[in-house]
Amino acid sequence: MNKISIYLIITITLLSVFPMKGQHVALKSNLLYWSTTTPNMGFEFRMGKKLSLDLWGAYNAWEFKDDMSQKHYLVQPELRYWPCQTYEGHFFGLHGHYGHFNIGQIPFIPGLEEKNYRGSLYGGGLTWGYQLGDRPSLGTGNVCRCRLCYMQYDKYVCYDCTEVIASYRRHYFGPTRAGVSLIFFIH
Repeated sequence: MNKISIYLIITITLLSVFPMKGQHVALKSNLLYWSTTTPNMGFEFRMGKKLSLDLWGAYNAWEFKDDMSQKHYLVQPELRYWPCQTYEGHFFGLHGHYGHFNIGQIPFIPGLEEKNYRGSLYGGGLTWGYQLGDRPSLGTGNVCRCRLCYMQYDKYVCYDCTEVIASYRRHYFGPTRAGVSLIFFIH
């Protein structure tokens, strides 16, 4: 069973266990990802006075000159606990994630100037964030994530090359994503 199927099963299970509040949905986008030319979108569903479920994804399929590549997709479901009230103030979260990437030939990032890396990552982690509702239907949110990732990827000389130079399997624990999001509340 592939990883995406596992995350879908977990998400559907969470959706069926907790009662959903359809009138309390947030549509959001991480502005920091847009600054890297990565379109992204998330939906957050209120599941009670102190719980919400955030479903977020990003996809970058742009092609750049000189074989520079940042192609990737990411999915991340997250269960959030709000100490005060849903969508207000601080929150803590538990999330899973999966992604696939083909990156390289990026002249301004050390280690990626002359090589390409293709592979997958998955894992989970903890989140802390703060959300501010500026208006009844608009808000902003800041988030910092720390997670354990398992990555398996291959190293190539160029974007279209098929000959593998090296293969890697690595674990990583540490900060992996920061976010400044624009949030639109649907009541």
